[in-house]
Amino acid sequence: MNRQELVQLIRDRKSYLCIGLDTDIHKIPKHLLSHPDPMFAFNKAIIDATKDLCVAYKINTAFYECQGIRGWESLQRTVEYIPKEIFTIADAKRGDIGNTSSYYAKTFYETYGFDSVTVAPYMGHDSVQPFLEFHEKWAIVLGLTSNAGSADFQMQPLKNEKLYENVMRTAASWGSPDNMMFVVGATHAGMVADIRKILPDHFFLVPGVGAQGGSLKDISEKGMNKEVGLLVNASRAVIYAGNDEKFADDARAAALQLQEEMAGYL
Repeated sequence: MNRQELVQLIRDRKSYLCIGLDTDIHKIPKHLLSHPDPMFAFNKAIIDATKDLCVAYKINTAFYECQGIRGWESLQRTVEYIPKEIFTIADAKRGDIGNTSSYYAKTFYETYGFDSVTVAPYMGHDSVQPFLEFHEKWAIVLGLTSNAGSADFQMQPLKNEKLYENVMRTAASWGSPDNMMFVVGATHAGMVADIRKILPDHFFLVPGVGAQGGSLKDISEKGMNKEVGLLVNASRAVIYAGNDEKFADDARAAALQLQEEMAGYL
């Protein structure tokens, strides 16, 4: 998916909601456990209930990898089931160099058909570049994350800026707003306006809204640009909004509440 298509989808749906399919086999409703593929059955129901309200689905691969081959099969079925017009994110946080990085890119872009992959920039330019060499695919670089441990390194002061600012400014020069996004945690909403000054045109993938306490209002007011430039992710707040046989209806209600709030900011 290219930038123009993504921006148009956001405008058509009046939504910049990304739903995280971080499906924990231990948290899905118990009646699904008898299904041959419980994780896919859960994901399918969530997708069916929310596919008109969001513009992206993010799959955190750890929840699938830990299940071995069955988990990878669930992941593949899920990606193939997501409607083609919706943006897909492999939240894999890969970061290596040389052929290893190239094969990670092939894994998610070609084998599984994702539109984008989250990548860690710690090893530098040659760890990210292979993810930028595919047509209409995106690298989503970890910039300022929403976890408490982000202070350990990301917030460290340099001469004239914080480390995360230097990382994001440098990484932006490796690609363009057409093939690179940045992860910017909603729990750091006060810093988003400053980051937007550094990166006026890039999309931000924003986790931390909902269960982690981030404010959709704050992140929208401080982070939006002329083409919206935001994909705000909600995972647990949507997919685990209910835990009985009506879980999909509850998920839709939670997603609808977020979409309607987003429509107001647009």
